[in-house]
Amino acid sequence: MIKIVLATNNAHKVSEFKGCFNQKGIDIEIVTLKEIGFCGDIIEDADSFEGNAYIKAKAICDYTGEIAVADDSGLVVDALNGAPGVYSARYAGENSSDSDNIEKLLNELDKLGEVPRTAKFVCCICAVRPDGEKLFVRGESAGEILKELKGEGGFGYDPVFFCPDFGKTFAQLTSEEKNSISHRGRAIEKLAENLDFFKA
Repeated sequence: MIKIVLATNNAHKVSEFKGCFNQKGIDIEIVTLKEIGFCGDIIEDADSFEGNAYIKAKAICDYTGEIAVADDSGLVVDALNGAPGVYSARYAGENSSDSDNIEKLLNELDKLGEVPRTAKFVCCICAVRPDGEKLFVRGESAGEILKELKGEGGFGYDPVFFCPDFGKTFAQLTSEEKNSISHRGRAIEKLAENLDFFKA
C-alpha cells in the first residue's frame, strides 16, 4: 500500500488519481488536505505549472513531515498565446465558476474570428520528500476548443475540449476513457513509474 498526501480537496482530482493507480493495479491510499487538518492558504504565484505544483507540495510536506504530492494543471490555447495557462482556474476572476471561465474562453476566441482552435491540457505533478528530494512529471493531451458545450461529465473546461482520439469532448468520456488519454492520467502514469521515490 502506497500512501500519498495529496495537496487538494478537489474530489474530482482525488478520483482521477485513485482511478489511474487502480487501473495499473497499484493499491494506493490518498489523504487530502481536509483529512490532515490543513486549512491555510497556499499562494500559487509561480509563472509555470511546475512552479505552482512545487509550491503546494513543499508547503504540505513541511506541514506533515511526510511525502506530499501536488499537481497544477490548466488549459493552453494556441490562438490565445497560451492563455489561460496557469490562470485556468481563475481565468474569469477570483472565485470564478467553471461556467464563468468557459464563457470567457469562448468570448476571447470569438473576438479573434476564424482562427485555429487548437489547444492542450497540461498537468504537472510534483512530489516532495522531507529530505528535500523532488520529483516532477508532466502529462499533456492535445485537442481543440469547440464553440459550444457538449457532455455532462468532467469538470473545468472539459465540455468544450474536443479529443480527436475519441471523437468526443472530455465531458463525454467515461472515467476509464478519460484516464487513458487525459493530461492528468498521463502524468499520474509517469508518477506510478517512480514508486521507489515514495519508498525511500
